[in-house]
Amino acid sequence: MEFSLTFMQLFFWGVYLASPLLLMLGTLIVLVGQVVGRIEGWGRFDALYWSFITALTVGYGDIRPMRRVSRVLAVIIAFLGIMLTGIFVAITVATAQSAFNTSIDPEVLRMIQERFNSH
Repeated sequence: MEFSLTFMQLFFWGVYLASPLLLMLGTLIVLVGQVVGRIEGWGRFDALYWSFITALTVGYGDIRPMRRVSRVLAVIIAFLGIMLTGIFVAITVATAQSAFNTSIDPEVLRMIQERFNSH
């Protein structure tokens, strides 16, 4: 339980510290998605939905751009989404490593390392 609490605290602190970058990327995804929606003649919600489905590389295919400029903008949204996802993954990995380091007993860690080294 202590590990989980430590992880959650560190994770939300990491998200807080990265929030300006996360908000910028999210805002760019929304704005570019709205531009594509206007070019393609979609409603605002459909454009928002499409932009995040594209940014998160889910790509259901139920809504897709047909014009060349929209497709180029879709690639830009995908790159922005990869960056957004990468930041969350980096925060999660760093948080897990820090939580493990603060929660694990050094003696137990030494025993585990000895077992791996002996095989």
